This record gives sequence, C-alpha cells and structure tokens, in this order.
Amino acid sequence: MDLDQLRTFDRIVREQSFTKAAAYLNITQATASMRMRALEQLLGVTLFVRGRTVTLTDQGMTFLPFARRMIGTAQEAREALRRVERGRITIASLRSLVSPLITESLLRFQEKYPSVDVVVNEGRQAQIAEMLHERQSELGILCWPNLEPLAVDLVPLLTMRERVPLVVTPEIAVKLPARPTLANILDHVPRVISLRWWQVEPEGASAFTRMAQTSVELPTGPARRLAIKGEGTGFFVQSAIADDLAAGRLVEIQPVDAEPLHRDTAMVVRSLAALDRPMLVDFIREIAGECARVGTILDSRLEDLLPAA
Repeated sequence: MDLDQLRTFDRIVREQSFTKAAAYLNITQATASMRMRALEQLLGVTLFVRGRTVTLTDQGMTFLPFARRMIGTAQEAREALRRVERGRITIASLRSLVSPLITESLLRFQEKYPSVDVVVNEGRQAQIAEMLHERQSELGILCWPNLEPLAVDLVPLLTMRERVPLVVTPEIAVKLPARPTLANILDHVPRVISLRWWQVEPEGASAFTRMAQTSVELPTGPARRLAIKGEGTGFFVQSAIADDLAAGRLVEIQPVDAEPLHRDTAMVVRSLAALDRPMLVDFIREIAGECARVGTILDSRLEDLLPAA
C-alpha cells in the first residue's frame, strides 16, 4: 500500500469516476485502474461497485476514513519536515501564562526571526509535563516544583513567584469593613470562583471555597467576567487580572483571617541540549524579561546556562 494508491482511491471516491480522477491526478485511466486493483488485492476486498457511476462497497466505505487519515498524516509529516528545514520552536505553557509571558515575547522574537515557525501549546500542569516528556515541546512553563511523575527530570532555567490576590468589584469593596474577614466577603458575594492555579490547592483557598454557599470552577476568561459582574469572588494570579486592577474593574482584598497566597512557576527544558539552538536561547531571554515584569524572580540559572548575549 502506498500513498499514490491511497490518493487515487480518495480521488475516485470524490469524483465518482475513474476517468475524472485520472485526469485530476494527471495519470492515465489505466494507471488509476491498476493502482486500485493492486490496492484491492492487498486488502483482500472489493472497494468499488464499478458502473456508469462508481460507488463504494461496504468494505470501501469502511476503509475510506482510514485512507484519508493516512493521507492526512503523511501531509502533516511533510509539513513538519519543511518547518524543521526553515526553523521551528515549540513551547508548552500553562494557559494562564500564555498571554502575559509569551505574546509580547513572540512579537519581538518574530521581528528577529521572521521565517521561523513558532508553535505554542497551552494546557494544565499534567498536559505540559506530558508534552515535555513526549518531546512534543522543547520549552515548558509550568508550576514549580513539578509534582507530575511523568516528567521528573526537567531542568529549571528560571523560577518566578506571582501573587494570587482575592478580588471583588469596587461596588462590593466599599461595603466591606476596613479589616474584612472571609465571612464578611461571603456575606456580600456568596459564590466563590475556583480556579486551578496550583498543583495542590493551598488550604486557605480550599477553606474559602468550603465556607461559601456555592462555588463554580471556570477557566480564566469566564472567571474574570463573572468576578467583574460581581457574581463571584476568588483568588486570581496577578498576571490574569493586572489590567482589571489597573482599570478599577476589580479591587484586591486582603482578609485579616487569610494568609497572602502566591504561585511559583518555572521555565524549564527537558534537556540542556535544547540550549544549543541560538534562536531558542533568544526566545528564552525574551520570556525571561516578561517574567521579571510579571512576578518576582526567585531563582535564575540563565547566566550560568545560556551563552553570552
């Protein structure tokens, strides 16, 4: 079975004609027929009901999606090889950090490397760890320390700490005492928005959720909108709501009976061999600059591991 046979099979199905399929593929009708006879012999079935209009047999209908999947996979493989030839970088990042860390970094990177393909995959901690483990991504941004057993040998390049404040709308904030408790906040906003910022949720966040009349778990975008409408309160990482705090759409509250929360994340590689690629090193430097803007750098090995700029 080869790709020419599969493409010919697919085109005959689309055209419902050996003659039209052969013309489309720029081959003779005899070649198209020969390919289909060879394919049918290999599979041990009859694929077509041949007549004025060519139709698929039940076996042909069963085989069609598999044939198209193989054609698609081959096309993806060729495209991947073309990308490698002209340069390609793959990054896996927590969803909440794609916008604050990668967007501006990517714009600057593409000015310097306009022909390089960049693939950014987003997901949760386990998904990021899996992508790194399976070598689908060469650079990762995930919670740290990493507790996922699938990827235990990651090399941290930089570790960043972000504040995770509790926020409400300004209208709710003015109704609270000068030194509010968690119960005071829930008296005005009984719904807690739960977001999975951590691998293991801190007890303070868990206790707040347990105290609430109701809770809802949402992705960052819908969660922000719910909070801005005053329909919920919750702990948001600073980078996710920085613009809302600056614009006054949300207000940070520090309850007297709750410790301040934070989240630590790291930029990691699966192997230091990844740092042999100068363009990846440049992208890492760009992201590191955004990390310093977004949070507090706890530890950085960039000067030791990266070549001089």
